Amino acid sequence: MSTTTTPGHPTKLQLLELLAAIGTAQWRDFATAAARYGLTSTQAKVLAQLDGPLPMRGLATLLVCDASNVTGIVDRLEARELVRREPDPADRRVKNVVATDLGRETIRRVREEMQATHGALDLLGAEESATLYALLERLRPGMEKNA
Repeated sequence: MSTTTTPGHPTKLQLLELLAAIGTAQWRDFATAAARYGLTSTQAKVLAQLDGPLPMRGLATLLVCDASNVTGIVDRLEARELVRREPDPADRRVKNVVATDLGRETIRRVREEMQATHGALDLLGAEESATLYALLERLRPGMEKNA
């Protein structure tokens, strides 16, 4: 099997390399935008994960780190009133992390200010954007299942 391809038939390796390059560039852009709000990239990632209440242990799993690391991150976000801890209604021993209105607004602004990412996406026409969205939606379940 040859590793050279025509542009219409990329290899899996070429696709993986392209996804990695785009992911790295997007993460760098995210971190730059987060820094404008005094957030580390990890703090911003925590805010981005909080669509609803999330247990501390669940955050540790998403961040692929020890739960003790999450405590410090959440402490700093809580001090800035970007998140709050709440007891889980089903198990009061479990503490859920919830984004405050200020936290949701801050992560919305971070995402809006991702200039390199927005600029790259602006290169796509409406049909190309729809195609890219559909393809990424097809990939997402398999990628998240293994995360």
